[in-house]
Amino acid sequence: MQTACQAVQHQKGRRQYNKLRNLVKDARHDCVVFANEFHQHCYLPREKGESMEKWQTRSIYNAAVWYYNHCLGQMPVVMVTEDEDAIRQYGNETEGVFVISFKNYLDNFWPDLKAAHELFDSILQARRARESESQENNGREYPEHLPVEVLEAGIKSGRYIQGTLNVNKHRAQLEAFVRLQGFGGKETELQSDILIYGARARNRAIHGDVVAVELLPLQEWKGRTVALCENETEDKAPADTTGDPMPTGKVVGIIQKNWRDYVVTFPAKEESQSQGRNAQKILVTPWDYRIPKIRISTQQAEALQDYRVVVRIDSWESTSVYPNGHFVRVLGRIGDLEGEIAAILVENSICVAPFSEIQMSEMPVSSSKNPWKVNPEELKNRLDLRDTHLIFSIDPKGCEDVDDALSVRTLPNGNLELGVHIADVTHFVAAHSYTDVEARARATTYYLADRRYDMLPSVLSADICSLLSGVDRYAVSVLWELEKESYEVLGVCYKKTIVRSAYKLAYEAAQGLLDGDTSVVGDILELENLDESTRQKKLAELVWAISKLTDIARHVRAKRDSCGALELEGIEIRVQLDDKDNIHDLIPKQPLEVHETVAECMILANHWVAKKISENFPHQALLRQHPPPRQEFFTELRECASAKGFSIDTGSNKALAESLDKANDPSDPVVNKLLRSMATHAMSNALYFSTGSCPEEEFHHYGLALAKYTHFTSPIRRYADIVVHRLLTAATLSETKGDVKDNVLSNKELEELCRHINNRNRAAQHAQKQSTELFQCMYFKDKTPETDERCIADGVIYSIRTNGVLVFVPRYGIKGAAYMKNKEGLVISCQGDRSCKWKPGSLHRFQNKITSTTTAGESVTLSLFDHVTVRILVQTSRCHADTIKLEIIRNAPYETSATEASQKNFHVVKSDLVKAVSQSAEEAQRAQEKERVEVIDEDYQEYCQTKGVSLYQLLEEIRDLALLDVSADIRT
Repeated sequence: MQTACQAVQHQKGRRQYNKLRNLVKDARHDCVVFANEFHQHCYLPREKGESMEKWQTRSIYNAAVWYYNHCLGQMPVVMVTEDEDAIRQYGNETEGVFVISFKNYLDNFWPDLKAAHELFDSILQARRARESESQENNGREYPEHLPVEVLEAGIKSGRYIQGTLNVNKHRAQLEAFVRLQGFGGKETELQSDILIYGARARNRAIHGDVVAVELLPLQEWKGRTVALCENETEDKAPADTTGDPMPTGKVVGIIQKNWRDYVVTFPAKEESQSQGRNAQKILVTPWDYRIPKIRISTQQAEALQDYRVVVRIDSWESTSVYPNGHFVRVLGRIGDLEGEIAAILVENSICVAPFSEIQMSEMPVSSSKNPWKVNPEELKNRLDLRDTHLIFSIDPKGCEDVDDALSVRTLPNGNLELGVHIADVTHFVAAHSYTDVEARARATTYYLADRRYDMLPSVLSADICSLLSGVDRYAVSVLWELEKESYEVLGVCYKKTIVRSAYKLAYEAAQGLLDGDTSVVGDILELENLDESTRQKKLAELVWAISKLTDIARHVRAKRDSCGALELEGIEIRVQLDDKDNIHDLIPKQPLEVHETVAECMILANHWVAKKISENFPHQALLRQHPPPRQEFFTELRECASAKGFSIDTGSNKALAESLDKANDPSDPVVNKLLRSMATHAMSNALYFSTGSCPEEEFHHYGLALAKYTHFTSPIRRYADIVVHRLLTAATLSETKGDVKDNVLSNKELEELCRHINNRNRAAQHAQKQSTELFQCMYFKDKTPETDERCIADGVIYSIRTNGVLVFVPRYGIKGAAYMKNKEGLVISCQGDRSCKWKPGSLHRFQNKITSTTTAGESVTLSLFDHVTVRILVQTSRCHADTIKLEIIRNAPYETSATEASQKNFHVVKSDLVKAVSQSAEEAQRAQEKERVEVIDEDYQEYCQTKGVSLYQLLEEIRDLALLDVSADIRT
């Protein structure tokens, strides 16, 4: 009701009002706002001397009575309020209109909804505890925040600086940084983030909040920590472990609180007993190091000690050391796979409930007995390519959601025609439908290490929209006419098409054909059961097409390279499976040329579609920009390269690309990979944006060296591509169709959607990375580091700190810290055989090396890019995620014979990375299934939350097991 929404804004503030409006606007909740103040029979004028609250209550009640009568008394109307006067006044006035408190509403209408009753009790306890605390504490722990109007004026004048608070997870008690967002109308000389040192200077701001900061005097500026540190134990940084002073400030106000659900752990029994006189007030520890402890009131503390639970923060008063919150729900046992995965999802605000019945009712019917067929009416509106084009897809083995297919053919005039064919998802997902609203909310398919959560139901993603071989499918095709020798683009057209893919090729098979390896023909199912002459003819056509596509891709890539395109791939790992789909090993993924061939064709299509939609919709097209990185972020890259005698020019993307190509050590190929990884880490994230929100000179994609770029080629798994498909359809219609044009969003709507998609993409990247780390820890956790050779590996030093080094382990794609000084103050020393031991001594850090000297005078120096032998251990934590820890055990590369190394790539013991983890998860799943009445495979298929029983999809689906930095998402 309109008045109820305005009452929230009046009493609770703009933030709560916006939250309520977003909930109401979400079509999945089936809510409608009744504009009662504009209705003839519902509007009531405010009486003289009547308070705003009384008038709002009276208006809401009057509208409720009208609605009850409007429905002819066929259903009761409930008005929920905590105003006891209103309950007494209106409670018995109109039969069929209930005016009751929320507790009475739960008790009378939802007596069996246990979770809601528990949540209500938790909120009630938290409120009482807050009121009690405010009465007890008169002293202030923190300064009061300045009023909003003062903050806005200060930001505009330049006195205060607005930005987002980012807490350093390695030094969460002391260090946070404010990423600059803008300075109003006044210029500033600041070129770096602002350091917020200490809890008091942070002034109750929580990681992710948008804050206003006041700079401290120059003499109070501090430097960021350059020492390795462990989150839970080291609260103070020694004076010699900080870098050069940087702009330092204090938070004077919070502009926007970005609080969310937090996963926490209750204290162990002995800890909770030591927390104080009131056992019901408990300090819980968040899973995320960057979030402070939260005080909640609960009587379930002892029962929940072994569980991960979800809490919400309610408030953080200036009189309280910690924020106050309330208990929401239980996730699972600490250390249990499903509980830890649930924690990752909650921490990244990922909600992936099964698709609802109403969403599934919108899906077209398709089954093995009754497969989906092309509608004859569609033939009139689409270009039929089934008999004129050799179309095929190239994807990872086992891929079900085939978004794209390719074609190339010679035209009658001798020129070539290149085709990129993308699944026409928008034909089946109508704008504003229930499926569309859900896909928009998810924004992307979420890939975790052992499962994926699809953006669309599987009947679309794995069947009707998937461009599988031998079946008719709807597609959106981009067709270029290319000059036969130079491959220059002579013309382009965009068509709705009907296609039938001839082959579904795996990357390895396509590469084999490209290399002339006929042994891969047996892997191509579509060539089976053919006579020899037909097989040879079809094979020759396919080999010609793949070779021609590769030639075209080389030309397109060379053109982008000449403009400064960057090759900034992360170091990836491939999963090696046995015949039962159990993981044997993790080995570095070998890049194939066909990977680049497919990627270049997709980049070309995305680029041309971006040009088309931005021309037709200059102020409301969805594009993808990659801004140039800030030069100071390249400092570490330049210093590391200079240690090897290389010079890195970061003045432009072209200069950087050429420098990285030259920075190649023939004796150690890992050096170039690490330098490229550092360059990737220095990059900004690529982001979606609306063309009406920034000037055209900012459209540029730095990493791909393209003036305009978007995402068009993966509508099955990215909502941005669905939006782009609708824009392209509207831009290419020969006749104006109002319903299609109506689906084009305004600049403001598109801006809001882009922010949401960018946020969800970051969440997806974080969740993928965290789940990979979880499985890596589980893999090493059950091994004995001292005796198991799988825990010993070669490592390469890529960063020097004051008390240790950062090491990359190529074998497993792990990056981690290796201390050279332990907690007892002992330092690493080397024996005659170069093995390492701890002895009394000191460390001396230089720009590109670190030296450890014992009291006996023995010294050892480790330099950037040195190879060392490391032991891989798991540092367990009850309240947080386990982490990988590295220990240098020998100042020399890990020695493995060539034969042994070759065998390791193919015959590692079967209890590797996630086989054991998968088995334990399967056992837990079987136990849960026994408790259920019945689980039918068809229901599981219908809801399509794909969860592999082994980790087959790990990297075969996401091709990214390495611990890549989240900022590495710049290629597309």
